[in-house]
Amino acid sequence: MPVIDSIKAAFSSSESKHPEHSTSTTTPTTATAPTHIQPTGAAPHTPVSPNDMTNSAATTADAPTWSDKPVFDNEKITVIFVLGGPGAGKGTQCDRLVKDYGFKHLSAGDLLRAEQTRSGSTYGAMIKEYITEGKIVPMEVTIKLLENAMRDTLASPPSAPGWESSHGRFLIDGFPRKMDQALKFDQAVCQSSFVLFFATTEAVMLERLLERGKTSGRDDDNRESITKRFRTFIETSMPVVDYYRQRGNVVEIDSSPPVDVVYDKVRVEVDQRLGLLSSSTSNRSTNPAGVHSTSAGAPVLEKPIGLSA
Repeated sequence: MPVIDSIKAAFSSSESKHPEHSTSTTTPTTATAPTHIQPTGAAPHTPVSPNDMTNSAATTADAPTWSDKPVFDNEKITVIFVLGGPGAGKGTQCDRLVKDYGFKHLSAGDLLRAEQTRSGSTYGAMIKEYITEGKIVPMEVTIKLLENAMRDTLASPPSAPGWESSHGRFLIDGFPRKMDQALKFDQAVCQSSFVLFFATTEAVMLERLLERGKTSGRDDDNRESITKRFRTFIETSMPVVDYYRQRGNVVEIDSSPPVDVVYDKVRVEVDQRLGLLSSSTSNRSTNPAGVHSTSAGAPVLEKPIGLSA
């Protein structure tokens, strides 16, 4: 049995036993959305490395096991999903947050690109085809690569704030891109803390990506692939943003201005969310224009800039 099929079989088996964990791609509403599992500790788990996952001789026995509760305790592990259209500036802002706050930056796209070129990878060609076509790689692959990367980091944590006593801070960039990814990660890996959403126009993103394409060497930094990625983001990823927004877990930033201006806004929100500001500071009207937080009592952007349909 191909590895990707065995991985999917493991997911299906888990969901058939626990229908409340279903990862249907139907966008949940406030009334019907599944309740997140609140983890109390790390669940027993048998890790599967990328090498195991991509062994051409792999069978169902090699598929990853998925526990009934998250692998990581969200009381100790902070996970921030960083979302935004292609070219919205996610990576640039993540680099600064890593430097100032000690986050570990995990880019789903980087992990997938590394896997597609890794010697011996069974589905490297499949990943390349999906990325080039602007399609979303099957979540079973992406989620397992992210979990493995988190395990590796926690095994040798950085000497930075937020990593003491088995704690950790992760920025997961470009993930989740679909509802099933969001629900499965929260339920099986670690419940996320909040979403940092960078919003700008397609015109701005297109200009940035075409400029980047001159030197990036990436197969998907061309006009045709970029257009497909725009459509994919709007159709599949915006429902994820809306899902977390309904729960007060989205911080929306207008990423059209210069990098420094955007980062000033990001720091205000991250400080508030991580409790790094005193209550007196948090209550002052010092929020920069362009910040839209959906948490209760937080400032709201009067004229948010989003993606065109």
